Amino acid sequence: MDIELISLTKRYGDTVAVDGINLKIRSGSYCCLLGPSGCGKTTTLRMIAGHETVSSGDVVIGPKAVGDLPPAERGTAMMFQSYALFPHLTCRDNVAFGLKMRGVPKAERLKRAEAMLALVQMDHLAGRLPAQLSGGQQQRVALARALVTGPKVLLLDEPLSALDPFLRVRMRTELKRLQGELGITFVHVTHSQEEAMALSDLVVVMNGGRIEQAAAPRTVFERPATAFVARFIGGHNVIALPDRRVAVRADRMRLGPEAGPEAQSARVVAVEYQGSTVHVSLEAPDLAAEAGAPLTAILSDHAFAASPFTLGDTVRVGWPAGEAHRLDA
Repeated sequence: MDIELISLTKRYGDTVAVDGINLKIRSGSYCCLLGPSGCGKTTTLRMIAGHETVSSGDVVIGPKAVGDLPPAERGTAMMFQSYALFPHLTCRDNVAFGLKMRGVPKAERLKRAEAMLALVQMDHLAGRLPAQLSGGQQQRVALARALVTGPKVLLLDEPLSALDPFLRVRMRTELKRLQGELGITFVHVTHSQEEAMALSDLVVVMNGGRIEQAAAPRTVFERPATAFVARFIGGHNVIALPDRRVAVRADRMRLGPEAGPEAQSARVVAVEYQGSTVHVSLEAPDLAAEAGAPLTAILSDHAFAASPFTLGDTVRVGWPAGEAHRLDA
């Protein structure tokens, strides 16, 4: 189902957590709400779910406004960061619990629970208790429990944050596979830029309770709308030129003779070898948009080896024409 947020606002006393945001999420898409802690992304998710009251504005899911409806009547399911599995119930009974609360007969709910566990590749552990599972396995059970009721929208609150980096990558692949197979709308809160880029069709970057940019991942990375987006997404330098402020991708920066027409003098303050690339940090007061903020140039290992730099070197830094993307004020 489509989701539309209309002037959605949440206040806690004098504090505005979500400030009149407008957003449309297409049916069957994977949307990531991305931003730092306290930006309003989880509060927004909880208002969509009905776990947080709306101060003003509305939430529309499918054809109807649901801002005043309880969670069970919205056609949504939520997967919590903590997984919140019942420790005394087996995986099978954890998944079947929501169906039990809806009065589904025992034989049918257990059959549906088994089918959903098979979908997340956990049917072979259906009889185990949560304490007998790894973190990744618990996450799969929590996901099956959220999906077994047949929601039109699945809401995920930082579901991968408790996993180790290797497992996090594996579960990203699983989430994307499941969303594609089920064809339902996923709305996923994360503070990880990499996670949002890997999973989503729509990235919504939030800051201070407002939406800074909502677009496809490639658009957000290639053409960040604001200096905040450029810095938060990473991989960009925010540069102050005499007539404008721009973002330039770090891997588009050039050092030395290739620095281009707007090159300035800079001092090398750090060199980090990253395998296939080398990250060179530079102090360039005439280009920095903020006092003391370094610039970063990402060079291929081959290019750096052919013309290496060391700490304290003075170099020319610039970028090819057309690589500077103008930022909104």
